[in-house]
Amino acid sequence: MASILLLVVLLAAVVSVAVLIRPQRASTFEFYLAGRRVGVVTNACAICGDYFSAASFLGVAAAVYASGLDGMWYATGFAAGFVPVLLFIAAPLRRFGEFSIPDFLGRRLESHSVRLTSVAIVQLIILAYLVPQAVASGIIWELFVGHGVGDLSPYATGVVISTAAIMLMVALGGMRGTTWTQAVQFLLLLAIFVWLAIVVVGSGFSYPDALRELSSRPLANPSDSGGGWRLEPVVNRLHPEEAAFFGEPGGQYDQLGQFALILSLALGTAGLPHIMNRYFTSPTGTAARMTTVWVVGLAGLFYILAVLLGTAARSIIADVAAELPWVGALTTGGVLRVPEYALLVLGQIFGGRAGLGLIAVGALVAVLSTIAGLLLASAASWGHDIYERYINPNATQGQALWAGRAAVAVVAVLSAGLALGVRPEALTGQFPSIVATMVTWAFALAGSALTPVFILAIWWRRTTGPGAVAGMITGTAVAVVMCAAGLLHNDADYAQVLMTPTFVSAPCAAAATVAVSLLSRPPADVDRIWLRMHGTAADRRAVRLARLTVAGFGGRNGERR
Repeated sequence: MASILLLVVLLAAVVSVAVLIRPQRASTFEFYLAGRRVGVVTNACAICGDYFSAASFLGVAAAVYASGLDGMWYATGFAAGFVPVLLFIAAPLRRFGEFSIPDFLGRRLESHSVRLTSVAIVQLIILAYLVPQAVASGIIWELFVGHGVGDLSPYATGVVISTAAIMLMVALGGMRGTTWTQAVQFLLLLAIFVWLAIVVVGSGFSYPDALRELSSRPLANPSDSGGGWRLEPVVNRLHPEEAAFFGEPGGQYDQLGQFALILSLALGTAGLPHIMNRYFTSPTGTAARMTTVWVVGLAGLFYILAVLLGTAARSIIADVAAELPWVGALTTGGVLRVPEYALLVLGQIFGGRAGLGLIAVGALVAVLSTIAGLLLASAASWGHDIYERYINPNATQGQALWAGRAAVAVVAVLSAGLALGVRPEALTGQFPSIVATMVTWAFALAGSALTPVFILAIWWRRTTGPGAVAGMITGTAVAVVMCAAGLLHNDADYAQVLMTPTFVSAPCAAAATVAVSLLSRPPADVDRIWLRMHGTAADRRAVRLARLTVAGFGGRNGERR
């Protein structure tokens, strides 16, 4: 009962904060962009709260727990994702200054087809990202609370309650309420990670010693082969004739698979709608760039702690499984059957029920924060880019807001419905972390369909609307086909590469964009567009002064009017 009460209080607090700090004047500008008055540090913390989802809080530690060094590639890819954003995207995107990715691409390329195509792809990415968050909320509830509400199972209860609470928060609070809530949520996540790391290290845990001890014997994980759970050796992807070890590469990916995973995560970040939309809330392009610098630093700290704790869980849980019956019930041969339980179990080992509750709250906060950003991005895409522009161009502010809120409800219900069809324990043996793996698919789709077109639209003047449409469709098609083939042939050695398809699909998208752009006509006003994205403040002042000067003179010989 205390567990349920704690989670209910958390959910109520999240919704209350969003509602209390919502803008008093209802407008789409405030609802989607928070009036473009979000400061650098606040926005950086909000982006981290948006980005550090269940895949980061539970999934990275789970991947390290299950596959050792190969799990670190998730941390590397997630952290590296903001480097291309910093170098190529953040400042020009904010200078152009729109509401969303479809809005930016549609206006940059002066094409309705681009806007509509990107809306469809954005919704697909959002849905692919939402489902693993809902799955994670079910996993958390199942372990922490242990029983459902009414006829619902514990897993289903977690999915339904968390989705409903965050849907309410976004619909009522908008971007301003969501921004401050996510910033606070990130600080809570980081504090929980720091607390657990301090407690673990204070107990005598040594990372070098644990890594050496874990690497002294072959890596083995639980597998349900039909006759019950048992430990089975992990296949070494780099050297199939040799055993896999915790501290060596090959526990999950071969060389191509490692490269494909990191590239998918790094490129995918730049195409995530809920992350890129946050840059439109910065007051200036410089502020957007500085925000990204802060995010890179905070991400590095966060993922270092995640890797440390994943390793600690593998070492400590195996040592206490025989002594603590409740740990033994979750393990086979001292290894957790569901890797996502790693941090939750570690929290209970060192903090009792209160420690488990703290980790569960942190994990649920990570889920809620990311779901909030995704739903807000969905609302901007449907409400602003479709409803206001095509369905009801004369809509009042109130009508536009209700359209966005309706989109939030529809997408939330759909994602929850899909998550209810997932059975995490049945998929545990197939992936190092089901949550991190499912999020990777969303990254792969974003990096294939949007990032190549995004970068070309910002840095290649010759990019055209038809070219962008061709690129987005090509990237999406190649990524979906490869991921589907990987799932259908999951036992094959090449399956992991197929399920991280960006190294193939992104070049295909870029090639299609360039080829079709060369055969079509670019926007007529490309010089003005280019200056808007890349010109300095001095450049823009000089252009305005030149226009005023020209306007002040008339006649063929420069006579003043």
